[in-house]
Amino acid sequence: MSSIAADLQHDGGHAHPGDRTYIKVAILLSIITLAELVIYYISGLRSILVPSLIIMSVFKFCTVVLYFMHLKFDDRRLLYMFAAAMVLTLIIVGALDALFRYHAIDYASNFLTGREAEH
Repeated sequence: MSSIAADLQHDGGHAHPGDRTYIKVAILLSIITLAELVIYYISGLRSILVPSLIIMSVFKFCTVVLYFMHLKFDDRRLLYMFAAAMVLTLIIVGALDALFRYHAIDYASNFLTGREAEH
């Protein structure tokens, strides 16, 4: 086994949280999911719908990764890999959002609005 793999071995020397902690995390995730549903159905919040859903989704992702995948208790390098993947994902999503907002393709816009393309 390489030295890097040996460093990443799970030593089992830390205490995992008990059932009460997992129940609290599940309740927190349920509350956030409920907030996502509420925000979606309130028409006055349409202007902040997408940013708020993204923020809540990132928070839920981080919570699941930290507790249910035990990254909170494992080697910090694994946490850094997940964090780097999350940052890269947010950069790509932001770039695609900017691309579609400022360089819209006519046929895609027409498809979404149901209009025929003008030639």
